[in-house]
Amino acid sequence: MFWLAPDDLRFPPVHYGPADAPLAVGGDLSAARLVRAYSLGIFPWYNEPPILWWSPDPRMVLAPNDLRINRSLRRALRTNTLRVSFDTAFPAVIRACAAPRKDQAGTWITTEIIAAYEELFALGFAHSVECWSDGHLVGGVYGVAIGGAFFGESMFSTVNNASKIAFVELVAALRERGFALIDCQVASPHMAALGASAIARSRFLAQLEMAIALPIAPGSWRACVGISS
Repeated sequence: MFWLAPDDLRFPPVHYGPADAPLAVGGDLSAARLVRAYSLGIFPWYNEPPILWWSPDPRMVLAPNDLRINRSLRRALRTNTLRVSFDTAFPAVIRACAAPRKDQAGTWITTEIIAAYEELFALGFAHSVECWSDGHLVGGVYGVAIGGAFFGESMFSTVNNASKIAFVELVAALRERGFALIDCQVASPHMAALGASAIARSRFLAQLEMAIALPIAPGSWRACVGISS
């Protein structure tokens, strides 16, 4: 397995990496390394040190125009009373995503991960979508944006459909801004129901290269207005 040096941002060739095991180990979570990793189709995922870097094959992806909204979600959007905002509560969203869940023994969103992604947020590369009810944060999603590619990291919900509404709002904002690709990382029935599909890593990397080349600069999304607001 390839070990990363703390002062070297290079990664091994992704095309030849394992399909279902880490591509590399070690390194750090500096903003420069994270931006480089995502640009190459690599992301960190681990429960305790050392840092594990992944680029699975196949890869779950969603084109913004391919979002699928079923009847129940369409009804929830039509009757939605939640207020939606962008980039107004990133620290709260990532911490809510890190909170213990009934179906999980622990969390991979450690204090180290939180600090690293808060730095990306400060630099305009990480973003959050928030859903509010009576002033309380009840759902949200966060991820990383580089060029015209968005890399979804996690979502949470404390009321029915809040995370799905946040995701629909996210996709609408990405579509409006000209994004070409949403990376959902690993296959899941939840994302498949929303229109995502698993594609070969080679195809994903080709799409990613074109997406990150789009001239979309990093920066705050606070000015975004939700479609259901």
